[in-house]
Amino acid sequence: MATYKKNINNIFYIFITSHLLIWTLIPSLTNHNLPLDTIEALAWGSNLDWGFNKHPPMSAFLPEIFYQIFGPQDWAYYLLSQICIVVSFLVVFKLAEDFFDNKIYCLLSVLLLEGIYFYNFTTPEFNVNVCLIPFWSISVFYLWKGIKSNKILDWIFLGLFSGLGFLSKYLFVYLGLAIAILLIYLIINKKINLKCLVSLIPFFLILSPHFIWLSENEYVTITYGLMRTGSEEAGILNHLRHPFIFLLKQIGILIPFLTMIFFLINKLKINTNLNDDKLLFLLLINLIPILFIFLTSFTMGVKIRTMWMTPFYINFGLLFVYIFKSEINFEKMKAFSYVFLVLFFISPILYAYVSISKTDKRTDFNGKNLANEAKNFYETEANEFGNIEYVKGNEWIAGNISYHLPERPKWIYSSEGLYMCNSDMKCVNINEISIKPKK
Repeated sequence: MATYKKNINNIFYIFITSHLLIWTLIPSLTNHNLPLDTIEALAWGSNLDWGFNKHPPMSAFLPEIFYQIFGPQDWAYYLLSQICIVVSFLVVFKLAEDFFDNKIYCLLSVLLLEGIYFYNFTTPEFNVNVCLIPFWSISVFYLWKGIKSNKILDWIFLGLFSGLGFLSKYLFVYLGLAIAILLIYLIINKKINLKCLVSLIPFFLILSPHFIWLSENEYVTITYGLMRTGSEEAGILNHLRHPFIFLLKQIGILIPFLTMIFFLINKLKINTNLNDDKLLFLLLINLIPILFIFLTSFTMGVKIRTMWMTPFYINFGLLFVYIFKSEINFEKMKAFSYVFLVLFFISPILYAYVSISKTDKRTDFNGKNLANEAKNFYETEANEFGNIEYVKGNEWIAGNISYHLPERPKWIYSSEGLYMCNSDMKCVNINEISIKPKK
């Protein structure tokens, strides 16, 4: 048995190592420039604050740590994305160990996630969604640990990682609702006590600086989030059209995942014993967030952007393995392995093909040349100003200049042109340089 478990562990670590290496190398070799959201995060990181015009600060904080270590090395930020994914896979695997005696089920809970393109094809672009995944999965892990053992330390960790999740993206609130509903249910049924409320202390301590920043900046991130939903669009049909489109997209996203399930089980016989605390936990933390985001679209008539759902499915493999455990046929593992390997390798191959064959993407933008051209223009026009300390403009153009210059000037948002400034904020208008931004 010990050898068997060791073999399963070895397969798991080979898988996550392979995933990390492949998805770090492929974009590093085929992209000429970092993606938009990554450049945006680095721009924010150059001038760190407790929030930005679009998002809370965690997605800027992590790239800034990597910049301080590696500098403007593109591969480092692809690696950062994969660390977020691999950490999440590790957490799911460790959580699954509390749900299954046989470790093969723990392995399957993670391997199935390769059937969801949020955890492979879209991961090279580090952004708020990728940043949120590990904090989402770790929060679920410590929620379960807290329920299981009711230890103060587990509840503190739940509050800590929930706070970090909220600082990654406000969409964490949907998991927060699931956590609150589950805890209220368990308290009412006297399965846990009020000790769980300890988690609120680190949660609000972590968030308090951001709340202060929000109040001082007219709640700009919340306004931006509402704008992205299209909430300003009038029309009663939106209350039906947007939720319907949302559901269709979720079905489409899950087709490869469900195909993998089909190759693993004998028949669709579901464990429906709601007296099973483990099943109840998995249903609530997986389905409640999706239900509430659907209800948001239905009641407000807003559209839910596909990429917002990135963290919502991180525990879907564990849920489906648990409910179909009795129907999993180990004699079908060979067929399942073939399907898994096809998905595992076809995704990076497609990514590389798209990256190489299409030449009008953001990742084809020559940010380094732009930065050098901007610096030369600045030095020609205002050599008496001294060193470049700031670059003002939008996150993409000014962000590229900030990232690629060895001086790493701090980025400042401006919707009124492109400027490079010294420490006294004496600026040179550099709009005249030849810029051909990607759409």
